[in-house]
Amino acid sequence: MRRLKIYEENPNATEIGKAVEVLREGGIVIYPTDTIYALGCDALNVRAVERICRIKGINPQKVNLSIICRELSWVSEYAKLNNLYFKLLKRNLPGAFTFILPTSSSLPKIYKNRKTVGVRIPDHAITLALVEALGNPLLTTSVSVDDEEPEYGTDPELIAERYESVADLIIDGGEGGTIPSTTVDCTGDEPVVLREGKGDLQE
Repeated sequence: MRRLKIYEENPNATEIGKAVEVLREGGIVIYPTDTIYALGCDALNVRAVERICRIKGINPQKVNLSIICRELSWVSEYAKLNNLYFKLLKRNLPGAFTFILPTSSSLPKIYKNRKTVGVRIPDHAITLALVEALGNPLLTTSVSVDDEEPEYGTDPELIAERYESVADLIIDGGEGGTIPSTTVDCTGDEPVVLREGKGDLQE
């Protein structure tokens, strides 16, 4: 597995470009977010998405897949967003949230089994630079964090060791967190918090 050191304060465009090359080739990249380190791939590359689902043991017919967007205008392209929820997302993003929204026709069929998709815009410069350079969303799923050995989810060196055989690249952005995003269901008339995490929802 290749490793890139990138600093959140000022992500190096050349290094970001190297990571994006891996993503465009259908590779899997581990990268830091504002919550937990994550496994990601080009969200529109179905084979890469299927590969991550196998690695994490995710059945996309039973579990929501999540994507990272660069900004709200992207969310409107890949998910259905009414005025109420647009305002909610605008108040809370970028931030440590996953908003569950109905999928739009722009996403591949693998996302449409559940008719919903999780949407994130993390408050993290490396993640946002990665998505911006790629030009479309990233599929995202957190690396596993074990309560007994949390360092294997927070220390880039140990994360690389754990995923050596399945990921193509890790971006070392420093120590990661252990608290996941707050998950909010936005498919009904009112938002419902499904999981309390790092984000403090401003309604």
